Order: sequence, then C-alpha cells, then structure tokens
Amino acid sequence: MAAEKKNPMKDISITKLCLNICVGESGDRLTRAAKVLEQLSGQEPCFSKARFTVRSFGIRRNEKISCWCTVRGAKAEEILERGLKVKEYELWKGCFSDEGNFGFGIDEHIDLGIKYDPGIGIYGMDFYVVLGRPGYRVRYRRARNSRIGTKHKVSKEEAQKCSRPNLMVS
Repeated sequence: MAAEKKNPMKDISITKLCLNICVGESGDRLTRAAKVLEQLSGQEPCFSKARFTVRSFGIRRNEKISCWCTVRGAKAEEILERGLKVKEYELWKGCFSDEGNFGFGIDEHIDLGIKYDPGIGIYGMDFYVVLGRPGYRVRYRRARNSRIGTKHKVSKEEAQKCSRPNLMVS
C-alpha cells in the first residue's frame, strides 16, 4: 500500500510572536526601548502600565513601565530566527508551556543585528511564541465559537519537536 498521507490539519505553525521590553520606569528609557522595538518589528509598540505601586522598585500604579508588540506571519518567523541564533538554537525544557508555546529572553538587542546607537543604549527583551494548527480559529471567532479537542491541541512534546528542526532542547 502507498505511504500514509500526512494530515494537513496537524501542521504546526507560528501563530504570533510577542516581543516585550520591560524597563521598569516611564520616561526617556521607555521611549528609547520603544524605538528599539520599532526598529526590530517595523510597527509601533504598545505600552503597559504598572498594576499597583511597589515602593521598593520605585514604580507607581498606572505608570507606563514596559513596551511590547505582536508580530505575525513571515516577519515573526524572521525575527524568531534571529532570536534563536542569539541563543545558539538551544532552549531549556522549562521554556515550553503545557499548551505548546515557548518563550525565552536575550540580554542585548544588538545581538539581533541592530546597529548600536549610543543615544539609545542596550536593552534586553523577551520573546514569546504562540504555536497553533489550522482550525484554531473556532476557538477565537465571534460567532459560534467552540472548544478545540485535546488531540488537536499542541502539546509540550510536539512543540519541542516541531518548533525548529535544528533547535536543541535540554
């Protein structure tokens, strides 16, 4: 008999890539961090506010402390590839969630290929990758939304195996 056909609904792809730079204070440093994200992603970042006052950190409630942006499609794959190159294609098992998503952080944004600018400085950032399969839309659509079956969800093991062919998970 012929080789078994591969089910196209089981293909795993990158749904979105979330980039986050948490500065911990508002003002000039946060504005410069937003410029870094804009250079990297090509889109304007959003700002997040502190949920409550923490005196030891010196932040107040509703003060802008971080910037983030969500990237999808080919641009997300390109940025993820540059981020994994910085990590030398090696991630810990703890980087993967039970839902099959994974995240990691880098210490210096200039490792991604962005030219160093003394006026901006150096910032670290977090990458978080959400993986999905065809048919995940039924969960998020407005009309007639429903659940995704457990066999169709991306598991932790599948994410470790299928996220990148040259990715080492230790």
